[in-house]
Amino acid sequence: MIKAVVTDIEGTTSSLSFVKDILFPYARQNLPDFVRKNFSDSEVAGLLDDARREVGINMDIEQLIAQFVAWIDQDKKITSLKSLQGLIWKDGYLQGAYQGHIYADAALRLKTLHEQGYKLYIYSSGSVFAQKLLFANSEFGDLTNLFSGYFDTHMGGKKDSASYRKIAEQIAMSPNEILFLSDIKEELDAAKAAGFATFWLVRGASIDTRAEHKQIASFDGIEL
Repeated sequence: MIKAVVTDIEGTTSSLSFVKDILFPYARQNLPDFVRKNFSDSEVAGLLDDARREVGINMDIEQLIAQFVAWIDQDKKITSLKSLQGLIWKDGYLQGAYQGHIYADAALRLKTLHEQGYKLYIYSSGSVFAQKLLFANSEFGDLTNLFSGYFDTHMGGKKDSASYRKIAEQIAMSPNEILFLSDIKEELDAAKAAGFATFWLVRGASIDTRAEHKQIASFDGIEL
């Protein structure tokens, strides 16, 4: 019996275009000035040190900026980059540059599932900080009260079944009590290998009834 739902963000609860066409370009454009202005801040300084350890070179500020921009262009899932992007996106939300995009069907169903007593969690390659920002500043208001926890790449890669076993341990549930939602087959494969139930979000595409994971066009198709 399913007791908890763990959901991806990009392509699942939220539009890929919001992340790729709004958030990523905003972070790329503003990253150089943000780092130059805040490199002495303890949190930012820690992330810069993490990046130095990642590349194994004692880079200066300008070299680090170039490295972060290169990682953005390469769509690298590096934790220090994701955390730095989250800090930059916070400024964007505070300045009213954008609101967090959530599909209407996702917002409504998540609220209903929460009311029905299901525990809800997020697992995304974006930092936990960035996840909370998105849902706190969504087009449907602050949705953070719906979630019991958030997970990012600190748990491990999303295509690694060990990551999902760690999530199950952390929320103190058996894997077969947890449903994972994503638009990426390899992530669903990893979750299924860990014992999770799965639904494959295929927004805007035809449903393939022979797919390895049950496909649904929106959160309206979730059956528990």
